[in-house]
Amino acid sequence: MITRVFSVRVWAPVGVLTSLAYCVHQRRVARAETPGAPGQRPVDRSLLELKMVQVVFRHGARSPLKPLPREQAEWNLQLLEVPPQTQFDYTVTNLAGGLKPHSPFDSQYRKTVLKGGMFAGQLTNVGMQQMFALGQRLRKSYVEDIPFLSPTFNPLEVFVRSTNIYRNLESTRCLLAGLFQSQKEGPIVIHTDEASSEVLYPNYQNCWSLQERTKGRRQAACLQPGISEDLQKVKEGMGIASNDGVDFLSLLDNVAAEQVHSLPSCPTLRRFAQMIEQRAVDTALYVMQREDRESLQMAVGPFLHILESNLRKVMDPATAPGKTRKLYLYAAHDVTLMPLLIILGIFDHKWPPFAVDLTMELYQHRESKEWFVQLYYRGEASLKVGVGVRWHDPQSPFWKQRSKLVSELERAPVRESQAVSSSPTSVCTICVTLEIH
Repeated sequence: MITRVFSVRVWAPVGVLTSLAYCVHQRRVARAETPGAPGQRPVDRSLLELKMVQVVFRHGARSPLKPLPREQAEWNLQLLEVPPQTQFDYTVTNLAGGLKPHSPFDSQYRKTVLKGGMFAGQLTNVGMQQMFALGQRLRKSYVEDIPFLSPTFNPLEVFVRSTNIYRNLESTRCLLAGLFQSQKEGPIVIHTDEASSEVLYPNYQNCWSLQERTKGRRQAACLQPGISEDLQKVKEGMGIASNDGVDFLSLLDNVAAEQVHSLPSCPTLRRFAQMIEQRAVDTALYVMQREDRESLQMAVGPFLHILESNLRKVMDPATAPGKTRKLYLYAAHDVTLMPLLIILGIFDHKWPPFAVDLTMELYQHRESKEWFVQLYYRGEASLKVGVGVRWHDPQSPFWKQRSKLVSELERAPVRESQAVSSSPTSVCTICVTLEIH
């Protein structure tokens, strides 16, 4: 069970991520403050030393999870040809270093064969190229522009974890190939967990409470004003029956996959592509219901705690050498990033695209020894999505405050009576209500 994932005790004394969420929440207020206002003292970036980077990313482009009736692009096997530059050997283990766990998701995907011969949810060479490009961007940032990482993969510097789904494992391989130019000084190990205890996606299958909270929300979303009328309009244009179970999430799944691969698509899908994405976001937000603090807490709280713990270990002078890494990589999904972005206050109301990344950098001031965090989304300092370049000073009275969102998350414990399993890693996910994309 999860016990007070967002409690004050867990996040104290630094509370980097919660304060960062407040920083984003108060960005407009901060802009209006005078230069001398509390919490607004200038920071000389030349005196900041990069100490750690964490990157949470979505896998690269893939085939759809489920084809639409009357609308099937051809997913030819040529799309599975591996670009030579993305080749990089790796080993997959469980979190303890043992054998790779079984993947029930991959077994399920193989039951769906798309027109052209590909399985559902398979990473394509387009997705491989996307991930390789992301790796190249990270190399430019942390190897070339700033000599932070070694130019070759070093297991003492990099920790890698992925959900135990093949497209994510292969996406991670391609990212590492781009980041380290397929050069390594030691074995590449990608750590995974059992599906029942995975925290890199909201895990609804093992939490009775979260299942109860979200039961029927996906179906109910289709009946909401605006969503219902738009869905009917798209279905009629495609000649799809109104009772076939197709919603905006399944429509977007196919539209996004076809567009990124430049495959012929239904004229109706092309015409309403932008509306389909927006309504898919509306549907997902209805399912997650951001005002349902406990559900958000259970959905991504355990993962946020991991990110927070990594930061705190680096900041703790008592941490033994070799117990931390310079770079932490987490291969996740869109259903991970959406609630994560919502809690951090930086969700831009756009569906997280393939190969998107959320990056956290931890710095220490060389003179004052204070710690600072900078947050990036989609490779930018997130100015365009309401974050901007923001340096977090935990000692400032401004940053010690909490937003209403964060305060409620901290005060809301997970009741033991709601937990199904007594395992400390038992979590709650979105596999039943929202597919893992």
